[in-house]
Amino acid sequence: MESTPLTKHVKYRIGKWLPSDKEFLNSWIGMKIKQTQSKNLKMHDSVKALKDAIYADPILYMSFTSMYDEIPQGYQEPVKSFDTMLLLVNQILNESPCFSMIENKIGLVGFPINAILDWAMGTKGGYLAFTHPVVNQKLSIILNEWKSFLSSSASQYVLVEGSIEQPQSDYPNPLGWFSSEALKAMAAMDPLRGIGQNPHEAKVNFIYNFKCDPTKPHYGFKSWDDFFTREFNLGVRSISAEDQHPDVIVNACESAPYNCTNNVKMKDKFWMKGQPYSLIDILAHHKLASEFGDNSTIYQAFLCAKTYHRWNSPVDGTIIATENIPGTYYAEAPIAGYDPAGPNDSQGYITELAARALVFIQADNPKIGLMCFVAVGMAEVSSCEMTIKEGARVKKGDPIGTFHFGGSTHCLIFRPGVHIDFDFHGQTPSLNTSNIPVKARIGVVK
Repeated sequence: MESTPLTKHVKYRIGKWLPSDKEFLNSWIGMKIKQTQSKNLKMHDSVKALKDAIYADPILYMSFTSMYDEIPQGYQEPVKSFDTMLLLVNQILNESPCFSMIENKIGLVGFPINAILDWAMGTKGGYLAFTHPVVNQKLSIILNEWKSFLSSSASQYVLVEGSIEQPQSDYPNPLGWFSSEALKAMAAMDPLRGIGQNPHEAKVNFIYNFKCDPTKPHYGFKSWDDFFTREFNLGVRSISAEDQHPDVIVNACESAPYNCTNNVKMKDKFWMKGQPYSLIDILAHHKLASEFGDNSTIYQAFLCAKTYHRWNSPVDGTIIATENIPGTYYAEAPIAGYDPAGPNDSQGYITELAARALVFIQADNPKIGLMCFVAVGMAEVSSCEMTIKEGARVKKGDPIGTFHFGGSTHCLIFRPGVHIDFDFHGQTPSLNTSNIPVKARIGVVK
């Protein structure tokens, strides 16, 4: 039987970092290819270093070449080689993400490099390439360079109302983040004040929620990253009086429940079907990993591109240890194959491999004891910034860190013997859940 090209209908893209319409992405990438050909930009040193590393290592050259050869016919992938891929990445480093219109369709290409690698990531060659330490070391340098741009005033051009008119905008019919379309999209993700399609209400919702000044240029945000890591206004997300009880565990991020299991093993085959958690690998063999064991509990939830990206403590306690773990950026589970929703389906898998941060908290409540918050980066600038230090005291809901344009998911890990009645707010953990407000109750320890 002849296969049907997978171009239009794909599974839901977790967090809506990329549009689910493959034709939209193909149009976007095709446009970017034309721009690279017309602009002929000088290659950034960081991109050239990756290119040189690929050409210098026969295994890497084979992996990057084969990942495009292995994409099945009929998938209509616009990127035909890793040389084209590198040119596209090179161009992205001088751009900020924005909303875009193609044939009256609104799309957010929030992970542009992920979009460029969309099909290649799921091939055998892609698996070998994007789990390779040298490749991830080079990617880290590239992504940090992009992070520097996104933290500069040059990235502000997308923080406008209506359409973007600046010549540096390279999207078709680009829309600013304070356009009515973008504000409505952000308002629709608000679990407490979800509203309709009225543009005025959407603007009011944003101003009510976040620290900003709409009377100033760019609403007062100094850069794209400043906007991305925006903070809630005082009182917008507060812990109720009853949830102050020490037995209550609150949501550490504005996130949607993905998975919850209480039979986690210290060591497991996390690359297999079902992607079981492997604690020793998630915790990167940290010295405190031995404090956990078989039958630990993990609660995992994912973040959305359009919402709040800071982390808050889920319990009262003391920060015992912290560590940033370098890891992968574009590796996805081998079982995902060529599915464009592969990154979605790799949520469990990447907890063991991706760049991530570990925050060990000794809870004041002895029924909880030692637990760990794990911030997991995925794609693009997976920068995990911890804003607390070892030995610090934290109250439930206190800020402990943030993602910087990146980061898809996080985990709460509890030791064996800690029994929790989880509250998923009427949902079953999966890829199709909605955000639970940060600092809202997600469980009660028995």
